[in-house]
Amino acid sequence: MTLAPIAVAAPVLDGRETEYVMECMASSWISSSGRFIGEFEAAFAAFCGVKHAVAVNNGTTALHLALVALGLGPGDEVLVPDLTYIASANAVRYCGATPVFVDNERRTFNLDPEALGAKITPRTRGIIPVHLYGHPVDMDPVLEIAQRHNLFVLEDAAEAVGATYKGRRVGGLGDCATFSFFGNKIITTGEGGMVTTNDDALAKTLRLYRSQGMDPDRRYWFPVIGYNYRMTNIAAAIGLAQMERIETHLAARQRVAAGYNARLAALGEKLILPISENWAGHVYWMYTVLLNRPDLKGRDEVITAMEQEGIETRPVFYPMHVMPPYAEPGSSYPNADWCSERGINLPTHAGLSDDDLDRIVAALARTLA
Repeated sequence: MTLAPIAVAAPVLDGRETEYVMECMASSWISSSGRFIGEFEAAFAAFCGVKHAVAVNNGTTALHLALVALGLGPGDEVLVPDLTYIASANAVRYCGATPVFVDNERRTFNLDPEALGAKITPRTRGIIPVHLYGHPVDMDPVLEIAQRHNLFVLEDAAEAVGATYKGRRVGGLGDCATFSFFGNKIITTGEGGMVTTNDDALAKTLRLYRSQGMDPDRRYWFPVIGYNYRMTNIAAAIGLAQMERIETHLAARQRVAAGYNARLAALGEKLILPISENWAGHVYWMYTVLLNRPDLKGRDEVITAMEQEGIETRPVFYPMHVMPPYAEPGSSYPNADWCSERGINLPTHAGLSDDDLDRIVAALARTLA
């Protein structure tokens, strides 16, 4: 019997998503106006413990919009983790500014605060700490450095909805934060994003630039060059339904992570399992393991072998300094290289059963044997 393939990620739409979408269809409010946009924004702001949430059409536009609202421009520099998804760097380039890469630390894969100081120049305007794979960055030293040098802090929380740092949810730790609701995220709107902030003036600027730059008090008058980054009412309807079950979605990730921890312990020193610092609430967007012995098969060989058993996995992101648009020949980011070369994202979503976890771990054990 051929077993069904196991996807690395899959959305869970088991709430009122269909009901809310059908309401949009019946009312004809399917575009960028409608009740669900405001309700989704309010629910998300309350969840993150912030004053403002501004919905946009995807996570990358959220980053770009935030940087525009923060006043980033040509000649500026922003400190960005070397190990991250490329959107974190691309959004800086969209503004004509330069991303300056910072190495990570190996325990959580996140930006190393101790590496920030050496990268600051007179042109540095801000820092983008990325809460990679669901584990928060150690934010206190980041914020202290930012305050000392008068830099903005933009949290890239695309992969970390619900993660906590010292008891506070990500999204309200810096000047603003961005989230992604792509189909593989913890909650989804299909495509979508959000910018959160406690700054009233910044929120007003975000809303201005999100809607083509139209003056909210003078219809069809455009005092600035803006962008069409609005979320649709249909996407927001899905998002509101997802938020109504956010604790269930988060609990499912904890169940999957605990299942992996118990099963993978038997593989001993062959793998390094993900950790959660004692000050962190890890939400496990992706359960990520590292190959730990040089005599093992290479990371890409493991991924291919798992695929042959019907199990989709993913490589940890390639570091920015090896990407053609950002190549830095001769540069040294040893921790980013180390994590990227060894890292594998295992299937992580709420649809995984105990039998699925047994099958995934058995396949991985065979591959590593």
